[in-house]
Amino acid sequence: MEKLIENHNKLKLTKCLPELTSLISRQRELLDNPKGNPLKYTLALNNLPNIVPSYKILNKPTITLGIEEDILAASEDINAAINNIKSNLMELAPWRKGPFELFGITIDSEWKSWLKWDRFIDKISPLKNRRILDIGSSNGYYMFRMAAYNPTMVLGLEPQYAFYFQYLALQKYLNIENIFSLPIPFDEFPAINGYFDTVFCMGVLYHRRSPLDMLKKINELMKKGGELILETLIIESSENEHTCLFPEDRYAKMRNVFFIPTIKVMESWLKRTGFENIKCIDISKTEAHEQRKTEWIQTESLTDFLDPENPAKTVEGYPAPIRAIFSAQVI
Repeated sequence: MEKLIENHNKLKLTKCLPELTSLISRQRELLDNPKGNPLKYTLALNNLPNIVPSYKILNKPTITLGIEEDILAASEDINAAINNIKSNLMELAPWRKGPFELFGITIDSEWKSWLKWDRFIDKISPLKNRRILDIGSSNGYYMFRMAAYNPTMVLGLEPQYAFYFQYLALQKYLNIENIFSLPIPFDEFPAINGYFDTVFCMGVLYHRRSPLDMLKKINELMKKGGELILETLIIESSENEHTCLFPEDRYAKMRNVFFIPTIKVMESWLKRTGFENIKCIDISKTEAHEQRKTEWIQTESLTDFLDPENPAKTVEGYPAPIRAIFSAQVI
């Protein structure tokens, strides 16, 4: 976190430095005195050995760093060291985004995240020399993929400590200088208006009680000509294209799902909040080959959320998950 403050001049964050400093100080106080799960995650992170990977691969489906032989610099017993690294990485589960390979250890994440990446990367503005914000950045998989395109900086916001500590574990070895992450929700992020060239908001909007308020704030954070890449659950409706699903209680066992729009509703939300040149660049049904249970999540996954007798429905009887990706600009 402190790296963001150390680089504030280079990143042109001087105007919001007091707010960022205060925000990071509060988070540092919490992280320096961890309890419960944060304490478990802190111990796991601290138990990971210091190893310098012999190489890094960021531009392939599996983000890869190092080989087994790199471990010899930290331990004479490779097998014991591998087991130690894997057990501490397991303490940070569930690993939702990925996959990763660290020194020969494959983290088989719940999502095959490269499938989503491949759906949009060739349909958006080039990421080189751009200031990028990734809202709900999880363990940083997409941020690390972005780093391969030489952006000026990438900042992730991830309030869930398990995912934030996964990012810290990966960054411990990747050590990418222009990648940053803050363990905060979007609502706490300072109003650095007109700053970002590109904003990613993927898998977040349907968790918001007021999606328009969020989109409005995103718009204000962006430069003129900036691009938003937004991925969200949608519903298909041939009868009324301006319909929005509001689950009565849960959707696919998730309690924090509020508004699932049609394509037309999503486009209307973006227009209402100041975006133009709106395009739906992908629509994909979520299927079990992309999201599934592995040893690295230890929880339920997609097939557990669907009606076993009719997988076109969730267990609650709603339409099964379909996701759309939109691009939109600030003019």
